[in-house]
Amino acid sequence: MDVIFKELKKYSHLIVETGLVVGAGGNLSMRKGNYMYISPSGYDLQEVEDKHWVKVDIKSGEVFGEIKPSSEILMHLECYRTRPDITSVLHAHPTYSVAVSTTEHEIPTLFPDFPAMVKSVAYLDYLIPTTHVLADAVKEVITENDVVVMRNHGVLTVGKTMKEAYFYMQLIEESAKVFAIGKSIGNVRKLTDKECEDLRNLSSEQFRSNLIQE
Repeated sequence: MDVIFKELKKYSHLIVETGLVVGAGGNLSMRKGNYMYISPSGYDLQEVEDKHWVKVDIKSGEVFGEIKPSSEILMHLECYRTRPDITSVLHAHPTYSVAVSTTEHEIPTLFPDFPAMVKSVAYLDYLIPTTHVLADAVKEVITENDVVVMRNHGVLTVGKTMKEAYFYMQLIEESAKVFAIGKSIGNVRKLTDKECEDLRNLSSEQFRSNLIQE
């Protein structure tokens, strides 16, 4: 159990330190057997201690203890119920990703790391946070996507490890940043489908992908 708390603490600090969330924004969780441990509601993620992570039964949604879980608990539960292959869910509000999501644009594939590591991204129009409506919408797209961009809200990523979920979050934000800067200068060239497929087939990229799942 200490390993899970160590990972949760490490990445809850990282998403604050790297500017992916501000204040008490964002939430993350990890699966342990039939349960998940999720960040508490209202806490600055840098101040969450081992005793604050909230244990929740994935199947029933029963919450253990007196600390209130993140208000996005429903979204996390649906991810684990839908994807038995994942152990980690991360939700943040990265600035450039949110900015691009408020426009009619999607975040394009502009440099090798993004298409090589992120196979596909789902986009959801704005839905009221913390509700069954949003959780159900995420459930519909999370089967085929490890990254979900929620317009005017934020980004959700899932992974076989928290390292993988965090890496996806970093990549979507960097891609959004490159796109925003490029768009301000002139026309942006997107990598072609063929170029993306060639990148995914590189042995070096497959090796790197395996590393973040360990």
